[in-house]
Amino acid sequence: MKFPRSSGILLHITSLPSRHGVGDLGPRAYEFADFLASAGQKLWQVLPLNPTGYADSPYQCFSAFAGNHLLLSFERLQEAGILQPTDLATAPFSEDSVDYASVISFKTRVLRRAAQVFFADASHADRASFERFCENCSSWLDDYALFMACKDVHPDNTWATWDPPIRRRDPLAIQEWIAKLAPGIQAHKYWQFEFFRQWEHLKAYCQKRDISIMGDIPIYVAHDSSDVWAHSDLFQLNDRGLPTVVSGVPPDYFSATGQLWGNPIYRWDTLAADGYRWWIERLRASLKLFDLVRLDHFRGFEAYWEIPAGDTTAANGHWMKGPGEEFLSALQNAVGELPIVAENLGVITPAVEKLRRQFGLPGMSLLQFAFGTDPQGPSFRPHNYSRDLVAYTGGHDNDTTVGWWLSSGDTDSTRTPEDVRKEHEFARAYLDLRKDSDINWVMIRAVLSSVADVAIVPLQDVLGLGGDARMNLPGTTKGNWKWRCRSGVLTDALATKLRSLTTIYDR
Repeated sequence: MKFPRSSGILLHITSLPSRHGVGDLGPRAYEFADFLASAGQKLWQVLPLNPTGYADSPYQCFSAFAGNHLLLSFERLQEAGILQPTDLATAPFSEDSVDYASVISFKTRVLRRAAQVFFADASHADRASFERFCENCSSWLDDYALFMACKDVHPDNTWATWDPPIRRRDPLAIQEWIAKLAPGIQAHKYWQFEFFRQWEHLKAYCQKRDISIMGDIPIYVAHDSSDVWAHSDLFQLNDRGLPTVVSGVPPDYFSATGQLWGNPIYRWDTLAADGYRWWIERLRASLKLFDLVRLDHFRGFEAYWEIPAGDTTAANGHWMKGPGEEFLSALQNAVGELPIVAENLGVITPAVEKLRRQFGLPGMSLLQFAFGTDPQGPSFRPHNYSRDLVAYTGGHDNDTTVGWWLSSGDTDSTRTPEDVRKEHEFARAYLDLRKDSDINWVMIRAVLSSVADVAIVPLQDVLGLGGDARMNLPGTTKGNWKWRCRSGVLTDALATKLRSLTTIYDR
């Protein structure tokens, strides 16, 4: 699918300012949409919005269909009469990062109270809306709400450790747990109802300002998820519900031993026999939320890296053939032209690019990788761009541009100080960089001025922030996904500067 020439900003919802410890769907989300409009931007890219599990990662979620209830705005619940001003009072949270343990404890406590108020006092119209929502989403909501209610009473255990009857989803056990956990199940359904109601309101606000939202679909789902528990036949598991093989990627720019993601791998033959129905439902659900989506790890649909379960690194994995053309044809036949950006980074072969182009999917280019030792480096240099690209200064797995520029390479297992020196020398010459302090804006100008149809810049680069503002460091679970944007930094002057470049380069 061809996208119009445009530009936008990458900012996950959790990174917005807010009063309650984590960015949410409240007032500051609307202020950010206003900033995008005033800066002439047409796209807001977010990371997956699903409920986060292991290490608070949006790529390890309890469901591929549900929304993250931690993103619910208490202000909007107060406007609806569900919460009172006293419910919004809170101990001070950090403005700069998310303390997930404290936020989860605080917000869950308040949201349980909100559910009680809703079911006690909801108007007939709201109750009817809730019932319609539950009916329309029953294909995933019933399993998700039961799964999460069971998680609430098994907080430190994955579903594979539950008692065998409920682990295996025996019909009698399902009915017993539904009866036993009814209040918790209803609470989780109510939180989903409010999440989608708040999201639709924000999305409509963005549409009125000519802003499209790009979402993100991870190729894999977490093992400890309602998806795997409810559809275990679609994944390579043993009779105890544990993966026999897991996902990852071979050694690359980020890690000398590869990346061990640990997600269970699909039984693609089983999915194919059912016409890829589960994946089609997943894509349809995402396209209700978003105007377009980034399909993470696109190369895994052509061939994927399979690692024996129990290995401690990804080094011993091997390539397995993916579902390829048949899979993408099934998606296209179900939803029409695919509004998908293919994340084609990493070990990319001609077969991967042939598959991407066959279905008219724009690829990605990261300017940070243009000057070093990455095998794709030459294709990431703007003079080699094609139009069917989304060009970035860097992505959510990269350091910020300023952090990348200031790094000596000492903490990166694949970039030595000498590599960094040569990288900087080439970058200075290529970008005609006069002052190091300008590196973020020089890089922004490079992607905006390129022929790529779409250019996207992480907000950290617009703000010129250093490595402390990095969103994720692959290969570690510590300190990731926590960065937050401070209040007051999205100034009129910043919007004017960004709009000026956007206008110059016809975006």
